[in-house]
Amino acid sequence: MSGPVPGEETPKRVLAIADSDSYLKWSSATLGGLPPSWLPSQVVVENPVMPSAAQMQAASTLPMQVLDRAGIVRRLQAEKPDVVLLACTGPVVAALTATRELRGRDRPVIVTGLPGISVPATPRAVELRRSCDLFVVHSHREIAEFGAIGAELAPHLIFGLASLPFLRAPAPAAVELPRTDLVFAAQAKVPMSREHREQILLALADAGSAVVKVRAEKDEQQTHREDWPYPQVAADLVAAGRMQPGKLRYRGGSMQEALRTARALATVSSTAALEAMAARIPVLIISEFGVSEDMINLVFAGSGCLGDLSDLVSGRWRQAEPAWLAANYFHPQQDNDWLDQLEALVLRRACGPLPARPRVSGFPLRRVRRRIRLWLPPGWVRRLRSVERRMRYLADVGRPRQDHRVPVRRHGPPETPG
Repeated sequence: MSGPVPGEETPKRVLAIADSDSYLKWSSATLGGLPPSWLPSQVVVENPVMPSAAQMQAASTLPMQVLDRAGIVRRLQAEKPDVVLLACTGPVVAALTATRELRGRDRPVIVTGLPGISVPATPRAVELRRSCDLFVVHSHREIAEFGAIGAELAPHLIFGLASLPFLRAPAPAAVELPRTDLVFAAQAKVPMSREHREQILLALADAGSAVVKVRAEKDEQQTHREDWPYPQVAADLVAAGRMQPGKLRYRGGSMQEALRTARALATVSSTAALEAMAARIPVLIISEFGVSEDMINLVFAGSGCLGDLSDLVSGRWRQAEPAWLAANYFHPQQDNDWLDQLEALVLRRACGPLPARPRVSGFPLRRVRRRIRLWLPPGWVRRLRSVERRMRYLADVGRPRQDHRVPVRRHGPPETPG
């Protein structure tokens, strides 16, 4: 009879560290995909964009602590986990992987990843995570793009494929609600221009029964900074007499819940479009402001779902092309290999120390800047950002404005979707 296989004698301990709401949701779903015998735990690292207590409760059923960088180090020293999942933005991953506990001979397997659409792949995303062992992405296209960059910048880094956890077809609801809402999925980073956001809001008001699905409630933080929150911009439009009050509604919470009453979903660039596709709800990717890396919507080129604001007002929705779906996030479950890759790394660790990983490069000042968000109290950074946003708003108010309402095409047949 053969003896026990190294690494299989005891349950594996996995410590997940998240820094923001999006990453915490992804972390929770990733932990949920681990073998049942493994022992997961979750913490949040204190930083300026960390989730609120309500966001943490909604994201995970695991008990969790909020720890500063020193607290994370003490937790690593006390628990000595087999695997650490760094569900964090790139600069935080780089800062945490610089700690001795994640670099020594007895270090755990280090897993990282991205929580949503990650096309186009960027050298920076790989560079900041080059001290990790396994990088989880979510489509064959991402595997190809990140793999090409990794071959040059981090040849030791393994890229594993996983399905985006929120793309499972939703279970039938006990009570079907009327699908009357046009749901607009807001995105913090794009469009960057306040004027473009005004155009979107005016078009939504014209479209009727529009719901702006925000990513965070008032005073809650997001993974990325939002200079012009839609509720604030809409209030200014109403105050200026450019939009009637009550034309738009706002909601936070789960996108899945918002989609229960959706007749269609529109967005500039959001993974919510993928959720709508999974639920077979028609979508419109607003390409009015360009299709580019800066707009974070290059991935939707070729999907058949691009359209402009006049399409939004007139209700000309789209269904994604099957070939695009297969290449982008809707691959078969049997293609996923991230867990096999992880188990192989854990077994390798049980047989001997893992190899040392290179530090993230950069000038000393840049390394300090990466860590400063983990050193300064989060409130300080938020106050500085609030002052900056207010100054930009006051400067913007002083500029003359035009009404950029998009005219509705009222004649001629609707365009063919897709």
